[in-house]
Parts: sequence; C-alpha cells; structure tokens
Amino acid sequence: MSNGKVRVGIVGSQFQGDIHAASFQIMLEEAEVVAVCSPTPGHAAELARRYGIPRVFLDYKEMLREKDIEMVTIAAPNALHCGMTLDIARAGKHVVCEKPLCMTLDEADQMIDVCRRAGVLLLYAEELLFTPKYVKAKEMADHGAFGKLYLVKQSEKHFGPHSPWFWDVSRSGGGVFMDMGCHGIAFCYWFFGRSPIKSVTCHMGTYVHGAKTRGEDDSICVLEFANGGVGLVENSWAKRGGMDDRTEIYGEGGVSYPNLHMGNAMPTYSEYGYGYAVEKAPSTKGWSYPVFDELWNYGSPHEMRHFARCVRGKEQPQSTGEDGRVVMEALYAGYASAGQGRKIELPFRPEGVKRPIDLWLGTSA
Repeated sequence: MSNGKVRVGIVGSQFQGDIHAASFQIMLEEAEVVAVCSPTPGHAAELARRYGIPRVFLDYKEMLREKDIEMVTIAAPNALHCGMTLDIARAGKHVVCEKPLCMTLDEADQMIDVCRRAGVLLLYAEELLFTPKYVKAKEMADHGAFGKLYLVKQSEKHFGPHSPWFWDVSRSGGGVFMDMGCHGIAFCYWFFGRSPIKSVTCHMGTYVHGAKTRGEDDSICVLEFANGGVGLVENSWAKRGGMDDRTEIYGEGGVSYPNLHMGNAMPTYSEYGYGYAVEKAPSTKGWSYPVFDELWNYGSPHEMRHFARCVRGKEQPQSTGEDGRVVMEALYAGYASAGQGRKIELPFRPEGVKRPIDLWLGTSA
C-alpha cells in the first residue's frame, strides 16, 4: 500500500503497548492500529477493546501474515527485540523498536543489516527526541541561544519499572542504566548534533532493590564528545515520589532548565487521594503533581506520527537503528566503566558479551 493511513500492528499489550496504541489515536491522521499481539491470553484482547483495534493475536508471527499491515511496533522485553525485528523485516514490514535497541552490539548489527537488505525502515523509539519541551530547547540551541554548548545534563528518576521482567537481567540486559540511561545517552548525543562519543565514565550501585534484582538501581554517567561537549546522565529506580524527568543546557552564552513535568503539572494537595497523577507516582495523598496531556508532553504521539510519515516517504527518519547502536555501545562502555572503575574509550566492543550488565557484574552466566 502506498497511500492513505499506514496500517500498524503492535507487539505487546502492557504499559508500552498501551502508550503506542494511545499515541496513534491522539495523532491519527497518518496511521491506524489494525492489530495487536500478546502471548498472554486476554491481554491483547483487553487492549483491543480499549482502543477499538479490530484484530487480536497470541502469536506475532501470525500477525505478520496479515498482508495489509505495513509497520509493526515492538513493545516487548529487551531480549526479544532482535528476533522480532528480524522476523518483521523478513515479512517485508517496517520496524519500530522500543529502547534499548537490543541486548548486544552483535544483535544491533544484525538488525540493521537485515532491515537494510529487506528494504524496510528500522526506526528507534526514543521519545525524548520528540518531547515538545526538549525539541524547543534543541531549536533554541541550534539558533545560537546559548552560544557554544559545553554541558548537557539529562536526568530521569523514579522508584522502579512497571513490569516484572525489568528486574530480571536475563530478559532486560541490565538495570536502570539499561532501562533509562539509554534515554539520556540518546538525548545528549542528539543535542550535541550527533558528535561521536569519545569516552564513557560511569558509577552505579544497587541501593534499594537488591532483594528483587541483580541490576543496578542508581547510575551516574559522564559522556565526552568529540566536539568538546560533555553529557551527564543521571538515572534512578531508587527515587521515591513518582517520575522526575529534567534536563539542563549550559553554553558559554546562556542556560536553560527544561523540566518535563513541573511546567505541565498542577501542584495539588489531597487528604483523601484520587486516581492517577503521573507515571510512577505511588500515591496521591498529600502533595502531588497531576499532569495533563501526559503522552503529548512526553512526545510519544509526535514520535509515532513521524514514523508513519517516514513509511510514506514524507519525512526522513530522525531516530534510526544506527542511533540505537550508538546508544548500545555507550551502554557497554558504561557498564564496563563501572565494573573496572575507570574511563572507557570508544570505539569499544568486547567479545562474548551476552548482556551489557555482565561487564559490571563480571560474569557471563
């Protein structure tokens, strides 16, 4: 099909799958979701009911046989990203893969190669590149508002992920650095105009959630770029009180502090509590900060609209498999840095890595 709305299938029906479905409905002029798949009975059917999706599958390979589906989004555990991408590409459908791209650099290279040979797009779902407030900051920087940039900080912190599989490093590949550090790495790389990353220095530890995971629940990462810029990426699963997502932009001629939530929230006090305030908020009693138009502010609808327009050739991809690979290499280097207690120079490609976190844990088991 070469005109009309892009017809989309979603693999996954929990938190991220719900975001994909909702995002396509918020900005619905370019694409429509026609199918959803989940191996857990009832999950896909429930998502389909909420969003009026006409087709439901338990096996994503069956969904790939639907000839009218042109693009498939992957909202599944990290360990499944590579195999699913290869199957989707070989079925002749464009791929939107959630972050992080995969588990290893070997997988990243295979995904990029197979999609290229199949003639389909491999689109990397990094919503911070589409978040309206952060896009505005990037536009200001590109127009010289801050002069020469020297430091970009990106911080995302909360008390832990939604789904149990994130705690299992065999399925996730790592802890909070793998889960959310990938956001900050991609953001700083993008903000510095995709200047190559020269080195990575990282510290991490497990301070709160050691009973449920071998993964780190807090990390600090310093990225040095070829253009002289420095990125500081802070992430935590140990921070109570709900989601905190913010950036700081420093240049020789100015500064900006884009806070994703505080400019889009309503400070609220309640003795009794209420329904939903913001992602990861555990309670709404006392002071809370309910947000409005949450997905819009995160940039997810803009991201999915962009990807659909890329399928139609209306726009050039802003976030690709190659970008995801850059992030994977930095994740490798970050875990190695924390494990060895030193700066890691790039390029960096150790052999025999099964999961990035093994470079910190010192094991391949």
